[in-house]
Amino acid sequence: MIVARTGNEAMAEAMRQINPDVVAAYPITPATEIVQIFSGFVANGQVDTEYVAVESEHSAMSACVGAAAAGARVMTGTASQGLALMYEILYIAAGLRLPIVLCLVNRSLSSPINIHCDHSDSMGARDAGWIQILTERTQEAYDSVIQAVLIAEKALLPVMVTIDGFIISHAMENIELIDDRAVKEYIGQRSAKYSLLDVDKPFTVGGLDLQDYYFEHKMSEIDAMNHVLPVIEEVNKQFSQRFKRGYPILEEYRCLDAEVALLAMGSTVGTARIAVDELRQEGKKAGLVKLRVFRPFPVAMLKAALKKLKVVGVMDRSDSFSTNGGQLYIEARSILYDEPTKPLLANYVYGLGGRDISIEEIKEIYRQLFDIRNQGKVAAPITYYGVRS
Repeated sequence: MIVARTGNEAMAEAMRQINPDVVAAYPITPATEIVQIFSGFVANGQVDTEYVAVESEHSAMSACVGAAAAGARVMTGTASQGLALMYEILYIAAGLRLPIVLCLVNRSLSSPINIHCDHSDSMGARDAGWIQILTERTQEAYDSVIQAVLIAEKALLPVMVTIDGFIISHAMENIELIDDRAVKEYIGQRSAKYSLLDVDKPFTVGGLDLQDYYFEHKMSEIDAMNHVLPVIEEVNKQFSQRFKRGYPILEEYRCLDAEVALLAMGSTVGTARIAVDELRQEGKKAGLVKLRVFRPFPVAMLKAALKKLKVVGVMDRSDSFSTNGGQLYIEARSILYDEPTKPLLANYVYGLGGRDISIEEIKEIYRQLFDIRNQGKVAAPITYYGVRS
């Protein structure tokens, strides 16, 4: 069924069809609508979810941890400062190997106070042990939330699925909804191996773990993350076979003969596609690499995609404050370090606080990349693109 939905509405629809056992949430702009709409589904009896309205985002994730440890299928949603307030518990959820699904609407972190999009919130949680999926458009967000349930439960790790604030969260797009029954059949029921409610098989959650076993328990979490990418591919393959659409971990767009390309995440990918198409009409060999999964970082896939190119512009919608550029740039540069053949890399930090980037501006970045190719060197490794002087 084709319907018009905003990104927030689409995520809420996916949650309705999933019908999780527990949703604990404290709404925040621009993610408010996701749990607000879902609470309406609860009130109208369209789901039998236990909806817990808590007093803060910290409490929301804490309640999710408790419910997931009890064997429930658990979801929530947040953005920006809300995610930051959850940071302490994000590490706990991952360390306890709990398959919680979080719908995140990317928004700038304060200060100054800003309610619009950049990726500083999810990038701030990049090392918390969560699988991170950054989506380009509403259809992908809707489908990814459904996939995330199985990814989390197969990997036994929490997953955050993100959309760009206002750009996707509040923009209307036609999407194809899957039949409710088909979603239920696809995801099935969670069958937790352990449950805090099973008094016949007691186990400890969150116990004190000092020098004796802490390292070994963290290795379990690390090992799980090392095996996530095949799980994501398997779930996507099953989804694609059943519903005739799917999303690769990494997508190469018009890269077969490309000399220069952008590496980007989120909604900017859609804008960059148009820029690439227009440059191709001008005879320019431009390409685009879309990174959908930021955690775990798909090292082998990204190496294979990038080392064929002469110049790559890495687009970061956040800054690391390390003086070494944005997070995606730092990681892309790191994985190419030992490669005998590698492209020249230039970092473009852009769009902070929701500042727009147009097709023409992206084409200008491509022109700079072609200049780098012609000169054979990168004069300015890091460019804060679009800042007024």
